[in-house]
Amino acid sequence: MAKDIEVAEQAPEYSATKDYHDPPPAPLIDMEELTKWSFYRALIAEFIATLLFLYITVLTVIGYKSQTDPAKNADECGGVGILGIAWAFGGMIFILVYCTAGISGGHINPAVTFGLFLARKVSLVRAFLYMVAQCAGAICGVGLVKGFQTAYYVRYGGGANEMAPGYSKGTGLGAEIIGTFVLVYTVFAATDPKRNARDSHVPVLAPLPIGFAVFMVHLATIPITGTGINPARSFGAAVIYNQEKSWHEHWIFWVGPFVGAAIAAFYHQYILRGSAIKA
Repeated sequence: MAKDIEVAEQAPEYSATKDYHDPPPAPLIDMEELTKWSFYRALIAEFIATLLFLYITVLTVIGYKSQTDPAKNADECGGVGILGIAWAFGGMIFILVYCTAGISGGHINPAVTFGLFLARKVSLVRAFLYMVAQCAGAICGVGLVKGFQTAYYVRYGGGANEMAPGYSKGTGLGAEIIGTFVLVYTVFAATDPKRNARDSHVPVLAPLPIGFAVFMVHLATIPITGTGINPARSFGAAVIYNQEKSWHEHWIFWVGPFVGAAIAAFYHQYILRGSAIKA
């Protein structure tokens, strides 16, 4: 009886040290991935998800501008408003991450992929080809919008990101860095293996905070940059719209998100978790 009691008392201490483990870091270059069908299935998932993301969100932006066009004597308070646009972006990320997380990880954003690469969650080969698939999907998604809304597409800016009047390039860059930091930090927190092991409901709910982060960042930065925080989203719209103003400050929508993602990866891995230092 005494032995049974002793074992029972020690069991919680043992389980507390074994309740989770960090997955091994991904290799820098893993050419073996190129021989697996699951890898190409993941690329297809990223392509289709980004296509759908741009299709729905850019249509929402153009629809809002059409509904509030002063030349049409439209009500300036009509349409979905900034709140509706933010919901479209955040809601689509929630839906698409939920649908593709088990196949590709549900990145749908080169900045997210870059942050996960820096944290050694994905290999260089996977990260690069994910970004290619995401950008290609974004171009095709905006191309569909232009095909369906030819009369309105060019008139209302094609959903392309650009700096709002009155804001400097530094302000726009800072907004993109901070906004992407919020998003990528949320991705790391929502997919933390330590949290997933201790709370079984967390993996199922992970798309919700990620989508909500996108929603909140859009509310804050739409008036400044139109909100990029996703280089594929900005690149796809710029390629199809292809006007000088869409390329003039386009670098902001690559540099800002990549810097923000790098800071988020460093903060989570080296400061909050310390796992990268131990590795």
